[in-house]
Amino acid sequence: MDGLPRAPANMANATNSKLSSKEPIKVRPAKIEDAAAMATVALAAYADWPATNIADKRNYSLQIAAFPSGQVVAVADGQLIGYATSLIVQLDDDSPWYNHAELTGHGTFSTHDPAGQTLYGADIAVHPDWQGKGVSKLLYKARRTLMKRHNLKQMVAGGRIPGYAVYRGQLTAQEYVDKVTAGELRDSALNAHLHAGYGVHGVHYGYLDDQESLGYATHLVMPNIDYQPRKRLIAGAPVRRTARHVRVCAMQYDQRRIGTFEDFAEQVEYFADSANSYDSHLLLFPEFVSAQLFSTLPRGTALPQAVAQLVEMAPRIHALFTEVATRHRLYVVGGTTPERSERGLRNVARLYTPSGASYTQEKLHITPAEREYWGIGPGDGIKVFETAIGRLAIVVCYDIEFPELTRMLVEHGVDIILNPFATDERKSYLRVRYCAHARAVENMVYVVMSGNVGGLSRSPSMFLNYGQAAICTPSDFAFPMDGIAAEGIVNTQTVVVADLDLGALDIQRQSASVRPLLDRRHDLYELHAKVPVEHVTVV
Repeated sequence: MDGLPRAPANMANATNSKLSSKEPIKVRPAKIEDAAAMATVALAAYADWPATNIADKRNYSLQIAAFPSGQVVAVADGQLIGYATSLIVQLDDDSPWYNHAELTGHGTFSTHDPAGQTLYGADIAVHPDWQGKGVSKLLYKARRTLMKRHNLKQMVAGGRIPGYAVYRGQLTAQEYVDKVTAGELRDSALNAHLHAGYGVHGVHYGYLDDQESLGYATHLVMPNIDYQPRKRLIAGAPVRRTARHVRVCAMQYDQRRIGTFEDFAEQVEYFADSANSYDSHLLLFPEFVSAQLFSTLPRGTALPQAVAQLVEMAPRIHALFTEVATRHRLYVVGGTTPERSERGLRNVARLYTPSGASYTQEKLHITPAEREYWGIGPGDGIKVFETAIGRLAIVVCYDIEFPELTRMLVEHGVDIILNPFATDERKSYLRVRYCAHARAVENMVYVVMSGNVGGLSRSPSMFLNYGQAAICTPSDFAFPMDGIAAEGIVNTQTVVVADLDLGALDIQRQSASVRPLLDRRHDLYELHAKVPVEHVTVV
């Protein structure tokens, strides 16, 4: 159901369609340009409803603008054949019942609250020609993925009971629902909801002006079995606080000698356990963290051969971090490791998600040592990662020393810069540290740094490391006195943890003592990207 009364299409009687898809049905996030096609599907799916009670192109445009990742569409053979709309709300568990218009802002989704704890399933509809073909199942799967990605407590909906009209005067609405739930009766809408995984938590009157359901609706709840309440509490609920927070954990990784890959995995797991014990949302490993595996190679292995063997281990490293992120329900940046592509050898960072997905960001600016001794070439692509905890970007070590890159990323909405680095002595470290802090100040952005400490004996590289993890902030009244949210003790294996207030960034960029993003002289200079900045929707 949407902002206006309607019957969910997947709950209507399926039609026997002669259509057959030439390609698999795909579900993707909705785009503004999909609004007209969504309205067309709604008119077809809810043909028995008055047109004035069906949302139109404007409604869907507003919903997509309010919560882009919350609206999904099903596409087959180039045609939009179904959709599901949803928003995040804050519900009072002691009194969870609200009518449809109240929850959806009369179909505008103006009530969407990123800091809420509940995903409200506003509407799901499938074109009649495609009903009975598994489209609604795919749309429900996308909703469940969304609920888990945002670490929400539950998904709720108000469900119609169109079969109840037949039993008017014979059964109360509650008795009718109980019999359907027990399998004694069948209701097209309620059975579809039960099959999708919802449980009935009540029957209420006045949810919609729905003659078939005689004005009644079920209060449906689908709990998130992976919900982590402490992490959600840190992120912030609007009843308790006015800003969203992200708890980040960055490490100082001891590049000590190990004997096997399993030793490396054990150290990675140690840091993941540490981050999880502090209820962190995100964990950052340093650049070239995988170079610790050099110490497992035979004594005397030359650096080119060592790098080649490290490249061969990349799939195994990738599987390790994927498993760690999934098991701990963490966003993990697994540092960097050399990877080979058709363009040659690159220094690649990966963002791993709680859902098991991963995304890459290549290091763009290569130091002379990387180029000459490691054989690594400059990477491609400037990416903004749109996640449930904020907009992130990975700026690897030397890349932070080029202010144009960070400025472009911030212009594209980035809240947190993740800066994995590897430095061998203090001057090298301070170059990265000073630049990272400068980027935080001049762009009103958080910069999280993670580096290596210790050293590898009998290794062709990484035999000396100097590092200090730090979480740098802007410098104004809303932030720590010295612009440092947290920093470690130099050259000691440890982690630093801090809560980052994303709401403060939005406010301070507009109202701080100085406003560098607003006070630029566009009449004197401009900054242009020669390649598009890619926005990646993270699942």
